[in-house]
Amino acid sequence: MTSVRPEKRLRGSYEPVVPRPAATILLLRDTARGPQVLMTRRSAKATFGPGAYVFPGGALDIRDASPRVRELAHTRRDQDEEILSYAAAAVREAFEELGILLARGRGGAASVAELACRLDRRHDADLFGQIAAHELRLALDELHWLSRWITDGDLPKRFDARFFVARMPEHQEPTADESEQFEPTWVTPAEGLARHAEGSFDLMFPTLYTLRQLQRFGSVNEIIDYSGRQTQVKVSTSRGGRLRGRIERFSEEDLPFGELELVSPDGSHVEHPLDWQSERVVPLLRHVHRLTAPNPGRMTGPGTNTYLVGAPGDWLVIDPGPADEAHVARIAAFVGDGLKTIVCTHAHPDHAPGAQLLRQRTGAPILGRPTGPDFDPAWAFTPERVLADSERLQVADSTLRVLHTPGHTEHHICLLLEEDGLLFSGDHILSGSTTVITPPDGNMLAYVESLRRLTGEPFRFILPAHGHVITDGKREIERLIAHRFAREAKVLGALRRLGGGTLDELVELAYDDVDRILYPVARHSLLAHLLKLRDEGRAWEDDGRWTLAPPFAPS
Repeated sequence: MTSVRPEKRLRGSYEPVVPRPAATILLLRDTARGPQVLMTRRSAKATFGPGAYVFPGGALDIRDASPRVRELAHTRRDQDEEILSYAAAAVREAFEELGILLARGRGGAASVAELACRLDRRHDADLFGQIAAHELRLALDELHWLSRWITDGDLPKRFDARFFVARMPEHQEPTADESEQFEPTWVTPAEGLARHAEGSFDLMFPTLYTLRQLQRFGSVNEIIDYSGRQTQVKVSTSRGGRLRGRIERFSEEDLPFGELELVSPDGSHVEHPLDWQSERVVPLLRHVHRLTAPNPGRMTGPGTNTYLVGAPGDWLVIDPGPADEAHVARIAAFVGDGLKTIVCTHAHPDHAPGAQLLRQRTGAPILGRPTGPDFDPAWAFTPERVLADSERLQVADSTLRVLHTPGHTEHHICLLLEEDGLLFSGDHILSGSTTVITPPDGNMLAYVESLRRLTGEPFRFILPAHGHVITDGKREIERLIAHRFAREAKVLGALRRLGGGTLDELVELAYDDVDRILYPVARHSLLAHLLKLRDEGRAWEDDGRWTLAPPFAPS
């Protein structure tokens, strides 16, 4: 089959506005309540973020990149030519909007503060010329690059903005220009977020995210040290989607972000529904749809995701879900008489029982891998055709490659949609939680090895059986592997601390970061970790009591 270029298979969208280079500065001071940041309210008539509280800043001017600015500035070795242009813009904007001048001169901070009150703040007044005339030097070395934000693709005005942090100059007080900016306000990050939650402090998404980021710091020095230690500043953006009847924005760290990035790579489509619903099919791509079963719960999250891959007349269904007649009827109504194949990633009761009901309605065969002798016989599963590892399934213009991924269960499979780099992960990888490994059919060593295998496969997005689409799938897998080994280290630590113990005793220490209500489930994964340690010769079990094996046991 001829490969289809992924961009030709995605949902269409308009060409977004090209972002303008911009700079923002967070002016900081220490207080008894913690560090405060200076914010100001934008004009209600502004074309971008009207009425929102922001940090001072704006678009770059050609003068910000001039050689004269370099001659007038104190700089650091780690500030290259490009970042110095942005830093100069941030200093200029802070002066034009709030009268704050980050500069140094012979008379010290008090002299600079007095001069700042007399200089012309108009945009066309040439701040840099005035700096030179008064023998000052721009304090660009006092600015540290915190973050970089690119405005969402659906907005009519867009900026590619560098966010800087700097300590508020001594002896200076902010005075708004009363044209673009009003009401200079000092707030701690927590105060700003609380006022925003109350509805009295409107914030644009990057500002909201930045205040959340600052909450973890206890002083201005901590913020500046953090910014100075960054070896690489991540490019951040947000994506919009419809949630609870309104457009909400999400960062890369929010669970819905990956799904929004999949459905709209350029960020221009913000109508994608994010509310979990079981009544209608949700389109992800033109050839990939999702219907979530009405079985939400502690172990299933918002419910089991059934995926429908293909095109009218040629459909494949992944994980029909529980034996829920209404859910199966909705699947059948969507695929009509075009269902060719039913695939179950594994046989747990929230994934496979719906397959028989769907087969009865459509006649489509059920494919998967059979359960083994260690699997719960109440959930035994025998597909009509056994899928081999690396086998390819053709549906419409898509190719799904079968990947046998034992661990969660021995017979578990994932499916790789080759043309688009999408991994349907079943329960092997979940969004927002980790899968449970239940011995003897579940195996921790096999699970980690399956994760490692997946790192070599060509995909970016993961479509899990529970939760939203995951972006940057390889990074997520590395995170999961690290999480499992961190948990293993806690298990070893619990064995050392107690000198050995039962599952009930060990879970208290090894899973002390987990809600106690989940301990019955955590015991399954704890046992899986212990069995892995036993197979590696690092732990022993005797009559239900686990101890470290020599030479790992404390002497």
